[in-house]
Amino acid sequence: MGKSDQTRQLLIWILIGLFFLAVTFKVALLSVGAFPFNADEAIVGLMARHILEGNWPVFFYGQTYMGSLDATLIALGFMLFGSEVFVIRMIQILLYLGTIILAVNLSARIFRNQLAGLVTGLLLAVPTVNLTLYTTVSLGGYGEALLIGALLLLLAVQIDEKPDNIMNYLLWGFFSGLGFWAFGLTIAYILPTSVIVVRSLIKSRRSRWWVQGALIFIAGIIGALPLIIWAYENGVSVLFQELFGSAIAVDVGSAFLSTLTKHIQYFFLFGITVTLGFRPPWTTEPIALLLVPLALVFWLLVFIQIFHRLRDESSRRAIYWMIAGVMGAVILMFVLTPFGSDPSGRYFLPIYFTLAIFAGDFFAQPAFRSNARFRALLLVFVVAFNLWSNLEAAAQYPPGITTQFDAVTRVDHRFDEQLVDFLSEHGETRGYSNYWVSYPLAFASDEELIYIPRLPYHLDFRYTARDDRYEPFQTLVDESDRVAYITTFHPALDESIRASFLRLGVVWEEEMIGDYQIFYNLSRPVRPREIGEAWLGN
Repeated sequence: MGKSDQTRQLLIWILIGLFFLAVTFKVALLSVGAFPFNADEAIVGLMARHILEGNWPVFFYGQTYMGSLDATLIALGFMLFGSEVFVIRMIQILLYLGTIILAVNLSARIFRNQLAGLVTGLLLAVPTVNLTLYTTVSLGGYGEALLIGALLLLLAVQIDEKPDNIMNYLLWGFFSGLGFWAFGLTIAYILPTSVIVVRSLIKSRRSRWWVQGALIFIAGIIGALPLIIWAYENGVSVLFQELFGSAIAVDVGSAFLSTLTKHIQYFFLFGITVTLGFRPPWTTEPIALLLVPLALVFWLLVFIQIFHRLRDESSRRAIYWMIAGVMGAVILMFVLTPFGSDPSGRYFLPIYFTLAIFAGDFFAQPAFRSNARFRALLLVFVVAFNLWSNLEAAAQYPPGITTQFDAVTRVDHRFDEQLVDFLSEHGETRGYSNYWVSYPLAFASDEELIYIPRLPYHLDFRYTARDDRYEPFQTLVDESDRVAYITTFHPALDESIRASFLRLGVVWEEEMIGDYQIFYNLSRPVRPREIGEAWLGN
């Protein structure tokens, strides 16, 4: 066996080790219940069940900016392994392993250095809390966005290297369309990679490049076909309003400059800190505080390396700009759209991904080759920081490693089984609750207990009808001659419900299970519109 063969085998074993590390890391956190189940994840699970029943939705229930690709993959998992929460997480882990494979290949190929790829893989195998969270639980498309984004970057590199290979162009077009439907976040990858695609298409030896451009466009249409058909039937305007954040717009009516300033502040206060792992996505409190200063120094060195690469006059300069362009696109999308009002870290996932790629380049620089021990020590430190922060977050339960920034949405789902048993024993199968209770309850009870979200969870009684995502559930509750109410963390709402029942002459009973306040055994069914509050009548 030659030296090159030995090196290749070593690299393969190291790569297998990275996959084992990534899976072990996530499974260990899952085994201790570090990730609470939430309503968004429950909706994905419910969609997957409905797909197996023959009802295939184009988009995430109630949101037309996120396709049903994730729910479709989970439906396949349910078909093979049963309709359980662990299957949802298993699909996310598999998607993330695919992302790591592509990232290792991408980094090694861009910087022509196997060490760069392996370092990138290690930083992704044990990532920051933010990336750990959104690649383990499902919110409908983040895992797919990262995987498809990595694939688009790799295809763009291949196109840059071989501009006459039409298959790479067609694959790029198809996955751009598929990614655009799966989750609009992939625009952050589509925009910078499209520059490489157009540039390579023009400089290729084929004279009729516009014909190839048309074929790429057709491939994109095929990838985004579910979205295009839906837009044709329902209108393009609704689609684009949703895509650009109308669902979470909280600054409606505010001056543009005022909103822009706020979003820029959010980026520096929330975006940078969560991306680099200095805080978890559900709070502003720092994590692994003792190691934060050293981690900051490391990432500053990586940023310096990025600036050096962007000034590089080599033939790879356009590729370096493409990778950095992903970060630029994410930042622009955040500050210029209503998504900039979200203080969590979900929209910054592509930034850590691209930083991990440049970090691989940083470790592979000639300045480090003469001091392998120092290089290894530095890498161990960075991974230790990520590991420490994840373990510290997991140990703080509640809330655990959660997607919920607002404390009033952090329902302790360890009491769900007890809640299901209580409601089933008392025949309370229909009723009203809030968004964070309704869908996990429906999933946990195999849709025997249907409580539609007609109650507010915000303490100021803000409510949006968008919380009520699935019309068939509405029909089941509206037609029921017996209903109950379930609230969480809202004493003022509880008093309002009690006062309304008294005013209506209704007799009821109450029970408290964990975070759940239950109003049940009503002497007659009371509809939200009878409560007499405007927020309940929506």
